[in-house]
Amino acid sequence: MRSNRRVPSPRPLLSESEPSPRVSGAALTGLRVLVGLEWLYNVAWKTPPDFGRDSGGGLYGFTGAAVEHPVFPPFSWLVEHLVLPNFLVFAWLTLVVETVLAVLLLTGTLVRIAALLGIGQSLAICFSVAEAPNEWPWSYFMLIGIHVVLLCTWSTRYFAVDEVRAQAHRGSGPRAAAALLRTWGIILALLGVAAVIASFQTDRWASLGGVVGYEDLEVGLGTYNLAGALAVLVVAACALAGGTLGRRALALAAAVLAFLAAATIYIQSGRTDVWLGGTNTSAAVFLCAALVSAATGRWLGHSRLGQTTAKLTGRARY
Repeated sequence: MRSNRRVPSPRPLLSESEPSPRVSGAALTGLRVLVGLEWLYNVAWKTPPDFGRDSGGGLYGFTGAAVEHPVFPPFSWLVEHLVLPNFLVFAWLTLVVETVLAVLLLTGTLVRIAALLGIGQSLAICFSVAEAPNEWPWSYFMLIGIHVVLLCTWSTRYFAVDEVRAQAHRGSGPRAAAALLRTWGIILALLGVAAVIASFQTDRWASLGGVVGYEDLEVGLGTYNLAGALAVLVVAACALAGGTLGRRALALAAAVLAFLAAATIYIQSGRTDVWLGGTNTSAAVFLCAALVSAATGRWLGHSRLGQTTAKLTGRARY
């Protein structure tokens, strides 16, 4: 006789089970931040006004490698006949693109657009230097692959301006905006304290301050003298207060101050003493603070009193 009992299906092995959305979201957020930090560090050595053209090094030297050690002949021809004769235009474009990548990925803003931009920039770097001496081509293949992953997945569940916008459509924008702004306020406060300590390792007011990070591993959040460190702390205080109190004015103050700090570094870099003792990486950090503060400030009320008054007024109408 046949038995009517059902044989229980075997449990899936742990390796076959799907991770929870939280774990996946956290892992993808970490990957996004990691590649954002890579772009952030690497804008430091792309220094105007000549970007290494006069010395034959820096960005100019790496660009020339596409001609000296060709990877893709049509690309090498393009570099030789179009890019190098107009190198300064290309150099500024490279600085802008890589700064935008760092800022968008670290802040979680327009991430899929940033991923497309990252794929293009990674391909350009790969075609330029993958065959140069002492280079490892697989590092560029992996860089391209990371941006493909960010393009095709959801890496903005946490720590992202994109998520604040999504929450706004669900009616919880102010709360999400305040949380993100507070988080960035804390990060900037820690950075500011580290920058103060680093500034005392060099001349406190030097044009190039102490580095926050570890240069041997090429991990860093920029250089700051004491003035630059204090600027970071002021921006952090405005952001933290704005996120805690829900005040739009404080968030916008943080955005304006951070943008002005970044602008002074760009204007002075390579031409004169940098008042804040920073590099392009330091400027990009200030731009991250400016973007997050401006984006979250949009969703914050003018004040708690203003929000309460608006609620009472709305109730009175009914």
